Amino acid sequence: MEKSPHFKPAQCALLLIDHQVGTTQLIKNMNPDQSIRNAITLLKAALAFDMPIVMTSSQEDHVQGPLHPSLERVAPEAFAKRVKRQGVVNAWDDPHFSEAVSATGRKQLIIAAVTTDICLVFPTISAVEAGYEVQAVLDASGSSFSIGEETSRRRMERAGVWLTSTNTMVAELVGNWATPQGMALVPLLAADPPMLPVY
Repeated sequence: MEKSPHFKPAQCALLLIDHQVGTTQLIKNMNPDQSIRNAITLLKAALAFDMPIVMTSSQEDHVQGPLHPSLERVAPEAFAKRVKRQGVVNAWDDPHFSEAVSATGRKQLIIAAVTTDICLVFPTISAVEAGYEVQAVLDASGSSFSIGEETSRRRMERAGVWLTSTNTMVAELVGNWATPQGMALVPLLAADPPMLPVY
């Protein structure tokens, strides 16, 4: 069995794909608000460690809608620099996105996308094929149907993507809760954080 890589903040970048107010409504296997809360937790972890953040959206002027406003409130600079795709399904196939990832200089990628079965599965596999180590954060993503979620998870694993959850990913980055970052981030792992508005 292949040994799991240990992700270190200094080697990581966070990629958030298509967490848009319209697209979140496609999530049925979990509460859509929870997926957004988890994406926000990942953002705060990335900011605590000064990790590069790359956001992207697809057709914001269509049914997908704009990126969730909470992303802008938490990380306004990354939000302003987001890659606005015009319909390319696999974000990695958009050269503006893959070039933005390359420009971070990081080889370990933490990726969350609004839908596991459409927005997450393809770019995670493409990133592995491009030579990156990838962890896909499954509870900051979701699917409309259980079959789509399950088959996408299997496909990612078989392609060499490591599957994880928000709390596990944050704990791996922190390493020691007694550090300044650990003390700042541990409250975010509470079981019942306040609900975020979807709109």
